[in-house]
Amino acid sequence: YLNLENNVGGFLTNPDLKPQRTIDYEVGYQKALNEKSAITLSAYYREMKDLIQITGMTYASPSNYLTYGNLDKGLVKGLSVKYDLRPIYSNVSLNVGYSLQFADGTGSSATSGQSLVNTGQPNLRTTIPLAYDQRHALSASVDYHYGSGKDYDGPVWFGKNVFADAGANMVLSAGSGTPFSKQSNITQEAASGINDRSTLEGSLNGSRLPWQFRISTKVNKEFEIKWSEKKSSNVNVYVQVQNLLNAKNIISVYRATGNPEDDGYLTSAAAQNAIDAQNNPDSFRYLYSLAVNNPSNYSLPRMFRAGISLQF
Repeated sequence: YLNLENNVGGFLTNPDLKPQRTIDYEVGYQKALNEKSAITLSAYYREMKDLIQITGMTYASPSNYLTYGNLDKGLVKGLSVKYDLRPIYSNVSLNVGYSLQFADGTGSSATSGQSLVNTGQPNLRTTIPLAYDQRHALSASVDYHYGSGKDYDGPVWFGKNVFADAGANMVLSAGSGTPFSKQSNITQEAASGINDRSTLEGSLNGSRLPWQFRISTKVNKEFEIKWSEKKSSNVNVYVQVQNLLNAKNIISVYRATGNPEDDGYLTSAAAQNAIDAQNNPDSFRYLYSLAVNNPSNYSLPRMFRAGISLQF
């Protein structure tokens, strides 16, 4: 109680939380088109209950405080289509998939309602798109590998099956943007420790990030090492390239502009007096421009990996 009196409006943990619950329903249909290929259709419905969210305890004794409660709920529904091509009498395998999803709920995380609670408003519960709601998702995987021994059908150089147990695969993925809440006024979004109040434009999570697209590829070859007549090991040498085209996939933007590189503050007419009042306005503009161009607003760039794995 002494801690509560000295920490008015503070946060307390809740040892009486109930476990979060997830109930899944799914129905599917699979059909073989021929000996080598098949198609799969599925639809799913997921209920999430008793999700944890920050709540304010008003009229508590001796003072009000914040804690966690089982307040939120979510609903995810969607359908998916998948096509599989098996490597029968061939070196090629193919997997292509598409999913359509709708993910709605009253909170995307355990702290998404903190701003509402801090304003003293009641614990309102409105269903909105969740932060991970990706409406469209496409994926494709193509693999081409040669066999070994009598299954090898590749080129022979100098009497050797040089591409035995070797091959390459490529993975393509694309998806629509996830939601974010747009704001109508310009604030110092790139700065820290600034208590600017933002004004919501439209609805919560009513705007969307742009689509994302990524291609990754991997080339590998496997060798057999014989330690003795009965013991052997397999060594796999590979080179992998992630984000082959070095696509600049946007994963976060500034809410006022919808731009990942500019929050609009330096060019805002209302901010010019405050900028000119800095000790060195030119230095402030330069340093702020560095801070606002945040590389974490993009996914990882092209990356090369080379490695060796040993199986024994």
